[in-house]
Amino acid sequence: MTFPIFLAVMGAALLHAIWNALVKTGQNKQTAMAILTVMQSVMGLAIVGFRPWPAAEVWPWLLASGLIHMFYQLFLAYAYELGDLSRVYPIARGAAPLMVLVFSLIALSDPIATMDYVGIIVLGCGIALMARGVFAHSESRRLLLFAFGSACATAGYTIVDGLGARVSGDPVGYTAWLLIMAAMFYVPSVVVIKGLSVLRAPLRDWAKIGIAGIISYCAYAMAVWAMTQAPIALVAALRETSILFAVLIGWLVFGERMDRGKAIAAILIVAGVVLTRL
Repeated sequence: MTFPIFLAVMGAALLHAIWNALVKTGQNKQTAMAILTVMQSVMGLAIVGFRPWPAAEVWPWLLASGLIHMFYQLFLAYAYELGDLSRVYPIARGAAPLMVLVFSLIALSDPIATMDYVGIIVLGCGIALMARGVFAHSESRRLLLFAFGSACATAGYTIVDGLGARVSGDPVGYTAWLLIMAAMFYVPSVVVIKGLSVLRAPLRDWAKIGIAGIISYCAYAMAVWAMTQAPIALVAALRETSILFAVLIGWLVFGERMDRGKAIAAILIVAGVVLTRL
């Protein structure tokens, strides 16, 4: 991986943590996520007008990505309604690579190196320690269900989008279209679940979350581009440094509880992800 690609991935990680923090500040997390999704789709529509039309073989990837992103957004917003950014984000992001590795080990018979096993153990310990904090501090246990659901979706769309962008050959256009697809799936779904009131919010919230939408597009476009230039697994692992950014934002900006267990858990999660990619 070249230094410019490394910087792009690290920048994407920071931006990802920032837009999650902006969604977390919304009074209604599903409303914030709905605004984010709408604004992303508006950006996507503005961009696709200047990009080549996707080839036929790209559309299955886009449709799959849109559907998976719908579940990701629903689960993540519900998790943020129940828990802190510095608790939910590490579990949701860190469990995804662990799930991919375990699935590969059990179902695909892929070769697993010794360092992969070490990484799985370290990563698993970090997630277990982070999850343990939910019980130790009497936080809602339901947040674990939604955080792990978000992690499953993250694992799915990482693989789909990494491969889909390569098939497309146009990561910028691909990212714009997938955000349009995500809105087409997510917005009707959240309206059915919450009603039309979920789309009602003060203008200042639309402006704030609109900024988050711009940030999220830039973050994911950078990551998708990087996955066309470097191994998908390596890019995915480096992106998880966003966990440390999110924990710091939750602690320093939101004033969330930061004890030794949470700090150690976050470090173990990032270390485990890195070890599995060495």
